[in-house]
Amino acid sequence: MKIKKLVGNFNDPGKTLSQRVVRGGFWVFLLRIAERAFSLIRLIILARILSPSDFGLMGIALLTMATLDTFSQTGFQQALIQKKKDIKSYLDSAWTVLILRGFILFAILFFIAPYAATFFNAPEAKLIIQVIGFAVLFQAFTNIGVIYFQKELEFNKQFIYQLSGTLADFIVAISTALILRSVWALVFGLLAGNFARFVVSYLIHPYRPHLNLDLKKAKELFGFGKWILGSSILIFLLTQGDDIFVGKLLGATALGFYQMAYKISNMPATEITHVISQVTFPAYSKLQDNIPKLREAYLKVLQVIAFLSFPIAGLIFVLAPDFTKIFLGEKWMPMVPAMQVLVLAGLIRSIMATTGPVFEAVGKPEIATKWQVVRLIVLGASIYPLTSLWEILGASVAVFLSNLLSVIGFIFMVLKITSCKRRKWIKAMSFPLIATLFMALSMFVLKFTFKDANIVIGIQTFFILAGAGILTYFIVIYLLDKYTDYGIRLLIKENLR
Repeated sequence: MKIKKLVGNFNDPGKTLSQRVVRGGFWVFLLRIAERAFSLIRLIILARILSPSDFGLMGIALLTMATLDTFSQTGFQQALIQKKKDIKSYLDSAWTVLILRGFILFAILFFIAPYAATFFNAPEAKLIIQVIGFAVLFQAFTNIGVIYFQKELEFNKQFIYQLSGTLADFIVAISTALILRSVWALVFGLLAGNFARFVVSYLIHPYRPHLNLDLKKAKELFGFGKWILGSSILIFLLTQGDDIFVGKLLGATALGFYQMAYKISNMPATEITHVISQVTFPAYSKLQDNIPKLREAYLKVLQVIAFLSFPIAGLIFVLAPDFTKIFLGEKWMPMVPAMQVLVLAGLIRSIMATTGPVFEAVGKPEIATKWQVVRLIVLGASIYPLTSLWEILGASVAVFLSNLLSVIGFIFMVLKITSCKRRKWIKAMSFPLIATLFMALSMFVLKFTFKDANIVIGIQTFFILAGAGILTYFIVIYLLDKYTDYGIRLLIKENLR
């Protein structure tokens, strides 16, 4: 009852579904900012205490776990969300399969740990890989009832569930780092986060799953989930394949630099993608038989995503050297060029992410899978020569090129499915782009002014630069909105009223 009071009643029946989509997107995104603030502070503190090789060792362990996790995806979660009818009769079977999968993955992780450590030439990673296997078990036993949070657009409850893990990871990782000053701070933080979500899942949702395997229902869910599995494998190869390549070719320290650059530069894309998948997929599923409404919701979401992602990417690109030197330390400076290229790749990925939920909602997840193949081919063809030539910068360029070329196909298909005119799509994208270019220009001018005046950029001047950029962005957006039919102010007012 207390939890219900805390989260309130999000699903306002007086709102249209498209309004709930945008409103939900804003609400979840703003709350995710709070969650990411903890993650960013954690990252800065741990980067000061730990070495790039510590992050590289943890990266090797997470890559090993992610590889097994991806190649055994069931796609049950997406299948349950997409179903129109009541899903309660499917929950126990889905939960049972996930538990069996969890035990199998735990056993495989334990036994392949020595071979994975040998592959990356990092013997210290063996025990780390074996211990993080417990995180897989915590995930497997999590209450399957939390699926309703996404299916029924109850994003407030979903946030509380996710935030519990973030806070646990934050507290345990930093406390342990101050004591041990080793990679084990990252390991214990991960375990604490997954355990906290496991516990909270049963406190926040009343459903109590039981072991019960109905093969017919499991097979039905996997009929949809097989395309999710295929897409997940491709996305893994695209998002983690470069990590594997860098770790194998350049070593654990280079992997630590690369993963840190990727993590910081792709924070906007990661968070926006997270919001999109939670908010739009269940909402689009309810609109799958109404193309005009689906198109309206998609364009509104695209407008909001572009409005948010462009300035964030612009800030990271311009301020990357200053942020790294001030907050992480000189030892992390070699990653800056890679970070700047990766933020552009992340910006493209955040726009690309608006299309996947549409494909899944209309029952055509194979579209995303096929275009991910194109993306993978481009990455596979370019990553070795570019990494050999420019090391982690080359790997970043390969990721950027693969995103840039494949996004064309994603956009073409979503416009076709929603019967959306290209003019409307371009309009949603062009105004944030123009405002971001003015924002970047203002920050570069201010940086050169500081340099001519022999002013060293410290914490205070860093925030002055960021503030000036943000102010410029909103001024330009306001003027564009006032003298054109951009409509972003009206959209925000309608959905945050």
